[in-house]
Amino acid sequence: MINEQKIGTLYTSGAYILWGILPIYWKLIQEIPAFEILSHRIVWSFIFMGLIILLTRKHKAFLKELRQIVQHKKQLIGITLASVTISINWVTYILAVNTDHVIEASLGYYINPLVSILLGMIVLKEKFSKAQWLAFFLAVLGVVYMTINFGSVPWLALLLAFSFGAYGLLKKLVPLNAMFGLTIETLNVTPLAMAFLFQQQSGQWSTIDFWSLTTILVFGAGVITAIPLLLFSAGAKRIPLSMVGFLQYIAPTIMLVIGVFLYDEPFTNVHAVSFTLIWAGLAVYTVTRIKRLKKYEMKAS
Repeated sequence: MINEQKIGTLYTSGAYILWGILPIYWKLIQEIPAFEILSHRIVWSFIFMGLIILLTRKHKAFLKELRQIVQHKKQLIGITLASVTISINWVTYILAVNTDHVIEASLGYYINPLVSILLGMIVLKEKFSKAQWLAFFLAVLGVVYMTINFGSVPWLALLLAFSFGAYGLLKKLVPLNAMFGLTIETLNVTPLAMAFLFQQQSGQWSTIDFWSLTTILVFGAGVITAIPLLLFSAGAKRIPLSMVGFLQYIAPTIMLVIGVFLYDEPFTNVHAVSFTLIWAGLAVYTVTRIKRLKKYEMKAS
């Protein structure tokens, strides 16, 4: 049991570390427009996941799951919306990184857990505890403080937070395992992505250097999308949900460090105050969540 938890912690930490260092990957191909990178990411993710399903001989189970979704209108709508929201999240993240807004991207993923609480309250009619209201209020205060002092709303951060929050909500409504989920989601939008790429690259395929670093990195977008997701799927089921909740802050923390120290993005006093307010909100949220999960685990045992 202890070994399983150690393995789970390693897998889950590995997933969040890879997600955290993704800005470095996108920076290496920043000369390519964000929507073109997104399209490649969708197509190569689908191809890579399809190969994994074939190699692990899970194609029959996958086709059965796919048929079941197609036959149920609500599930089909849900997975299609999930495809759209994760595509919005991906392109926003790529755009944030490649326009020197890595710090703002990290802000978005710090806010995300609190956005998920809000969406749960609105859509699933979940009740807010006093501690959750306090956590949400502190996060809003942090965003408002930044908006007033910078004179503009941190749209990229908010779009990242809300798109990923909506994606998480849709995944809860249409539960699928990570492997099949990503494959179906990318399958939904692959035709659009391929049409966009053919339109962009029309007449240029003969001039592409397939062995250049940029081309290899673009084609590798599917691999770097799938690997952390598979690590997360393997790790999260081995450790308590409270541990997953704690580890999720690894990714935005790494992004913040990369933005400040590697790419020399400005981290002003305004950033310091705003992030401190948001971190305080997350601390309240995390402590409350851990206490609630411990009570639940005690009752279950």
